[in-house]
Amino acid sequence: MAHVTIIPVMLILSFFQRKTLFSASLASGQPDVVGALGLHNILQITKHESRVILSWNNNLTKEETEKYTVKYILSYKFFNTTHEREERLQGKEKIIRLQLHSGFNAKVKTQLFAKETEDVIKESGWTEFTYKAPPVYIQNLSCIIYNISFFNCTWHIKAEAPEDIQIFVSYSHVGKDFECQQYIKNTKKKNIGCHMKEMYFQPSRKINLNITIRDLRNNSRRLSYYKAFTPQKIEKLNPPINVSVSLENRSIKIHWKPPPTIGSARKKCFLYQVKITDRKIVDVTEEKYEYPFHKPAKKCAAQVRVKKEICITNKIWSEWSEPVFIHDEKTVDVMLLSLTLFCLLIFLGGLLICACRRYRCLEVITMPVPHPSDNIKTWLAADETHHQKQISMQMEMYSEVTMGIPEENGDENTQQQKCLKESGLEDL
Repeated sequence: MAHVTIIPVMLILSFFQRKTLFSASLASGQPDVVGALGLHNILQITKHESRVILSWNNNLTKEETEKYTVKYILSYKFFNTTHEREERLQGKEKIIRLQLHSGFNAKVKTQLFAKETEDVIKESGWTEFTYKAPPVYIQNLSCIIYNISFFNCTWHIKAEAPEDIQIFVSYSHVGKDFECQQYIKNTKKKNIGCHMKEMYFQPSRKINLNITIRDLRNNSRRLSYYKAFTPQKIEKLNPPINVSVSLENRSIKIHWKPPPTIGSARKKCFLYQVKITDRKIVDVTEEKYEYPFHKPAKKCAAQVRVKKEICITNKIWSEWSEPVFIHDEKTVDVMLLSLTLFCLLIFLGGLLICACRRYRCLEVITMPVPHPSDNIKTWLAADETHHQKQISMQMEMYSEVTMGIPEENGDENTQQQKCLKESGLEDL
């Protein structure tokens, strides 16, 4: 009986003690953080598909709610994460989307503020709650938008996932629902990705991806997950277009234009990277880049890539543009002239060789002089002998004529000399 009567007495003493503390806190203007007046919260959880509705209530009186401004501090952290989210709310409800998390730890407390000064009058202690969600059988979910209207999502199935499950996805955007057009399957014919094309997105409206895991043996058993994306944050841009490069005054000058995008196309929204052969990659915010080259290389290439960075944070870089090559103009002129002359000489030489082979010019030029045959040698020797005999006979006849005719017979002598001239023996 004594044990029963002690409790009311303790409650009465506690009531007067807290009333005294509350009066002191009002006088000092400092918050009473020791749960003044028994201020506390009661948490409730309602599960709806991939959402958890977290609500709470407190034991504030109507007088207190009218006299003070009531606010709540909600803090929660998903399992297997280090980031703790904290929000200040005036309502008594918060919708937490699980996405692909298997649960979370949450805590809430109530604060009373003076309406005139917004000073904290009192606050409750933390009321904590842990929520464990059904198991999540997928991981490494990633989605990208590319070529303006193409949407791709991929994921991995955990090793502990049951054999008889299949994964289906759909998404809602701007109040419309879309089913997956084409699934990507693994060797076990499980869906591990979804490909969609000819889709159009409003950059300011989120894409709500709904993931449903069904038990193929029991179609009534299913698990639902949710993941939200901002279109501009998952857009993979095409490489910059109209990339041109030139070498002027010992400097490389590169110009380009930004690619099409589903979001803002303002110049300040893009961040570029420029890559030049044997040089470090540099970040550029404009649509041009100039680099001094004191010793120009004989040949170098320039490439550019882009992503959204300024207007909205996007971690996905585009592919590098096709390399554009640049040469030193003087080197190019000398090399081009040398190459042209070399090719011309080779062509003319080949043409000359072909002509000589066709018309056998080399054979005619290099043909040896033939030696005379023995018959020709014999004929020439006989002819020479005959000629010498004839000359000898004529000389003998001349000698005889000279000795037998007197000198006074001048006319006859003159006539004989004339005959000798005709016979060709005068000089002899």
